[in-house]
Amino acid sequence: MSLDPQWVRSHFPSVVPSETIFLDNPGGTQVTQSVIDAVAEYFLTANANHGGVFPTSERSDEMIHHARLAFADFLNAARPEEIVFGPNMTTLTFSVARALGRWLNAGDEIIVTRLDHDANIAPWVALEERGVVIKRVDINTDDCTLDMSDFEKQLSNKTRIVAVGLASNAVGSVNPVRTIADLAHMAGAFVFADAVAYAPHYPLDVQELGVDFLACSAYKFYGPHLGILYGKYEHLERLRAYKVRPAENVPPHKFETGTPTFENIHAAAAAVNYLASVGETFGAPFAKDYAQFQGRRLHLKTAMRAIQQYEKNVFIRLMQGLREIPNIHLYGITDLARFDYRAPTAAFNFEGLHPRDVAAKLGKQNINVWDGNYYALSLMERLDLEATGGAVRVGLAHYNTNEEIDKLLQVLNEQVGR
Repeated sequence: MSLDPQWVRSHFPSVVPSETIFLDNPGGTQVTQSVIDAVAEYFLTANANHGGVFPTSERSDEMIHHARLAFADFLNAARPEEIVFGPNMTTLTFSVARALGRWLNAGDEIIVTRLDHDANIAPWVALEERGVVIKRVDINTDDCTLDMSDFEKQLSNKTRIVAVGLASNAVGSVNPVRTIADLAHMAGAFVFADAVAYAPHYPLDVQELGVDFLACSAYKFYGPHLGILYGKYEHLERLRAYKVRPAENVPPHKFETGTPTFENIHAAAAAVNYLASVGETFGAPFAKDYAQFQGRRLHLKTAMRAIQQYEKNVFIRLMQGLREIPNIHLYGITDLARFDYRAPTAAFNFEGLHPRDVAAKLGKQNINVWDGNYYALSLMERLDLEATGGAVRVGLAHYNTNEEIDKLLQVLNEQVGR
């Protein structure tokens, strides 16, 4: 499968004809024209609150239902009622952690990892107020991968929850979540997976992963600012949600507190349908009327496999170039033969240069990159980088090109690395 980057870029009005090179993608991607149009469509045709018996409210409810179907397809959930929408992944994680906390007692254990974004650490650490014990899985500092032997040591008959990321938002390391889930379930624990840094790059299948809960963010895969939570229906049904009394007491509505951002939910479905249209280029036609479309899950899997392969090829070009620059230190997996085990996100530093200064020099050349800890605080502390400003981060999306990578490498060579 060969992805055409020019065809892809034609769908992103902020990318073409902009002179900016967007390599800040792990912090948020650009959006498609269809996403922009969907926001306008909602406000123009369906701008009403939930549950009314008048046309705009009924139209709004129908849009949200279709969005739930879209994300059930995106995540391969068993049913659309397993999809919960919220303002962001962090808020949804705090909500689930608090609800699960009702079932915990003093001395129960929760496992988190030093590789994770703090959004999958802090909500669980907050449960220490209930007397819960937090255990932290270490990393292998040479390649920033999870220390699985340490995970197995941390697991015990007191473990109640394991919180783990599918991929590191800082260094791209991909974790063996299915193995972790199997081990956790044998110990009688729930598994909460953070897929925010994984979802833009790989096919997602919650049933294959075997997790109990999974969260991701639409703005990391070409949509608006929105959080999405998957939970096995049996768990969502049993959990007591923190909500107002008149709110529906059935999943998923009992976890969607307050008035949702309906326009963003509708637009997020447009992002899923865009990805399905990428898969269409390799298969059967994609029906634009999602009520009639039956093969979206297959198209999404096809699209994400094509995106994964395309990004891997561009990322290899990036890493080969970075390794040739003097005075650079790369974090994470650098062995090209192991690139199936890392997302296309690179973190690095230059000897004697503050990462913010490097990012600023690139910014002046219209090359967007991040610096700092990107909320992967535990990782940066473990690598002894937090006190010196963290690291520079470059992250690819499928609209990035080899030419953009060559421009980045040229600027790093000529203006930064020497």
